[in-house]
Amino acid sequence: MRYVIIGAGAVGGVIGGRLADAGRDGVLVARGAHFEALRDHGLRLRVPEGELSLRLPVVDGPAGLGELRPDDVLVLAVKTQDSVAALQSWGPAPVQGGGTAAERLPLVCAQNGVEGQRLALRLFRRVYGVCVWLPSTYVEPGVVSAAGSPLTGILHLGRHPHGTDETARLIAADLEKSHFEAPVVADVARWQYAKLLSNLGNALEAVTGPVDSEEATALFRRVRAEGVAVLDAAGIAYASAEEQQAVRGDKVTLVPLDGAPRGGGSSWQSLTRGTGTIEADYLNGEIALLGRLHGVPTPLNELLQHLADSFARERRAPGSMPVAELVRLADEAVVNTG
Repeated sequence: MRYVIIGAGAVGGVIGGRLADAGRDGVLVARGAHFEALRDHGLRLRVPEGELSLRLPVVDGPAGLGELRPDDVLVLAVKTQDSVAALQSWGPAPVQGGGTAAERLPLVCAQNGVEGQRLALRLFRRVYGVCVWLPSTYVEPGVVSAAGSPLTGILHLGRHPHGTDETARLIAADLEKSHFEAPVVADVARWQYAKLLSNLGNALEAVTGPVDSEEATALFRRVRAEGVAVLDAAGIAYASAEEQQAVRGDKVTLVPLDGAPRGGGSSWQSLTRGTGTIEADYLNGEIALLGRLHGVPTPLNELLQHLADSFARERRAPGSMPVAELVRLADEAVVNTG
């Protein structure tokens, strides 16, 4: 199988790089300065064993590949807000022997949240979801890093909306030869919703900086409690913290990387790169949506969604709002909702 990594950033770049280093066939898809750096200098993948320099084919869209191969696996690793454009670009791409990518090829959504695979299923017949437990960083064109050891990450994988098949098992086998653990599960959404609860802190980190003070940690607990209340009201199952810990254990422990400090998660990185967009609409915004559908107030998640969107749109620096100011705004939001 050949892996076409659509969005070779923090998650896609690490997955594509690890697969390539393990001898798997792959193509990276990127845009702008990142595309140029990958094309001209290759992928620099910083991991605990050192910096790997990898030369993979790089394109900025399906036209660069011509007809896709029947054994291609498309890995959608763009941020959710970029999914529709990517899906509309790759779905009609022709496949050798006839038909299109949307009709014939598997599409694996390696993204935060749950919306990307729902969008994909509108166009693609064979969609797979991944619960992405992969601490990784992309802030410099051509360079991605992953500090996890002894494993780079844990990637639960299954069909969307449910089930497993031989394709999932073949993909998982390749991942497990590439520094990942990749459990194939029939209920991948249950793991994704558990990860969603953790990702509700992404906007908090982006707005105020690391969630390491007592004040910030307490606020995150309140934000997550809203998420739990919403999922419970909606009847949506999610893996417990105990179940997640039993699977993960000490398999993905962050270690310092020379020249590659991990400043923050995916939303923090979006602000650092000044992309102008952020995925809060599909993280905190997912909780706000479910809250409205099921009659559960979500003032804290709505506040974080609004602030993160504003920071991205105005290209404000990450961490530029004091935690105390955010707590004040959060308390006001709760009072106004009540």
